Amino acid sequence: MSVTARPPARRGGYRDTVNDDRAVGDGLAEPDPADAVPHDSRERTDDSRERTDPLELDPADLFPLDRPLTTLRPLGPCRRAEELRASLRGVEVLAVTVRRGSHGPVPDPTAGIVEQLYGVDLARILDEEKATGEAGQTVHRPLPLLDGLPGRILLVGTGTGSAKDLRRAGAALGRVCRGRSAVLTNLLDGLDDSQVRAAVEGLLLGGYTHPARGTKDRSDSAPAAHALLTGEFSDRALRRGAVHAAATALARDLAVMPCDVKNPEWFAQRAVALGRATGLRVQVLRTDRLRAEGFGGILAVGAGSAAPPCLVRVDHLPEAASPLPEAAAGTDGAAGTDGASAPLVLVGKGITFDTGGLSIKPADSMSSMKTDMSGAAAVLAALVACRAAGVTTPVTGLLPLAENAVGADAWRPGDVVRQFDGHTVEVRNTDAEGRIVLADALGYAVRDLGARTLVDVATLTGAATLGLGRGHAALLATDDDLAAALTQAGAECAELLWRLPLAGEYRPSLDSSVADLCHIETDGVGGGAITAALFLREFTGACRWAHLDIAGPARADAAGHEVCKGATGYGARLLLRWLEELRPGPVSA
Repeated sequence: MSVTARPPARRGGYRDTVNDDRAVGDGLAEPDPADAVPHDSRERTDDSRERTDPLELDPADLFPLDRPLTTLRPLGPCRRAEELRASLRGVEVLAVTVRRGSHGPVPDPTAGIVEQLYGVDLARILDEEKATGEAGQTVHRPLPLLDGLPGRILLVGTGTGSAKDLRRAGAALGRVCRGRSAVLTNLLDGLDDSQVRAAVEGLLLGGYTHPARGTKDRSDSAPAAHALLTGEFSDRALRRGAVHAAATALARDLAVMPCDVKNPEWFAQRAVALGRATGLRVQVLRTDRLRAEGFGGILAVGAGSAAPPCLVRVDHLPEAASPLPEAAAGTDGAAGTDGASAPLVLVGKGITFDTGGLSIKPADSMSSMKTDMSGAAAVLAALVACRAAGVTTPVTGLLPLAENAVGADAWRPGDVVRQFDGHTVEVRNTDAEGRIVLADALGYAVRDLGARTLVDVATLTGAATLGLGRGHAALLATDDDLAAALTQAGAECAELLWRLPLAGEYRPSLDSSVADLCHIETDGVGGGAITAALFLREFTGACRWAHLDIAGPARADAAGHEVCKGATGYGARLLLRWLEELRPGPVSA
């Protein structure tokens, strides 16, 4: 596996692309070789220049990240003490896995080699610490200071060895080893592909920390620079796990960006820059174009902000696939409904900050609203990772971007908005803005792109969080097979979905006397997550459609396993896992 060059990435603090002239302007952004410039990596361990390992995978080589992740370095099996000793030069922490056995914790075979090197009894240490081997449990112990060997061992519980337990074990290892230059572990030794992917996802995401600005030294909280991985396992599974973790990290980076930087234009420019780096085609439709084409919903929501709204289209087109519908000559839109080239379309809610508009939010509810574009972040991150993940199906992403602000031109309760597809909508609450921008994007996907399969992702309703908590996203769908495939993908990557019914008997609650429909329920029927989905369904035509309401799991109040506090990046791995499983072809979802 070759290591590819990547654009310069800052190693702490935010990357600011607002002033990147290359990312400005409507139209297509093709990959630019000038963007692929080498950069200096983080400091290597003392022996890194001497190693000639066949694989060294830095996740940030896959696509640009605002925060570094741990570089993965497979070493092959270390079955004898001298082999392990030779691999430990420059390593700060030696991590050995411990399984949960029927009669207590069971150290893996590497433990015997460690005991030979150091003259210690690991079973006794586990007994003294009352360890059980449960997934994610860690035991730290200083070791004798011997020449060329690390002075600390970490015993990591892997539970039953299931993918879930190994993801948690990897996350615990990544979190504990923050601030270290190198850790060596046998975590992946002998695992099958699904186990390797889970453990790598946990390792990289557990070590992840959000970017930060300021003068404070945060090097102690940075992910370990290198993880040296001993044993036998699939390089392909290792790479897939790294790709999925990096996609989640990218979604987190985007969502956590403060809104004094992150407005719709910044996000659009970021999409263009990422498209250049990863072979995507990106189009940006700005205010004049939105007005000319009739995107009344996006324009209404963004009218109160000094930062204008926009719509970003991102296309992943595998080399063997047929071309997607193109924009007409001289335009930055897209047209065409040829069924043979009809794309699978992902739509992500991109409210870069949500005050609630004139129906303003309480202060406590507004503090986390920089993450109200987490749906757009997940869609963009999944598309950015498609090439690295080997996705063979053409995919289009639509990102309707706006700030929902209070201003002289802000939309009002009682307004009637005309959506892209011609539907008129009575506004009852300007804090229900996400469904309005999504409706425009869904209508565009159906009418102008000829989409046959639609999936939208949005931090849409508090009702979904009240019903399902923070551990599951709500899934509502018109197609059972599509719902099952998404649910399975979520289960495989620990991004869980729970399907809710599209209860047709609730639809009359969206009726309006002054417009085609109202965007929130009006008769006290309840079921806010369901009625929001029923509203969106009005704009999906005959498409197979699924709606993911990620309001709960997109944000976390505390870190847990591979999930970090704050923006979690939920949805990026789920979408990418689903796309990986699709058969080649434009509408094979």
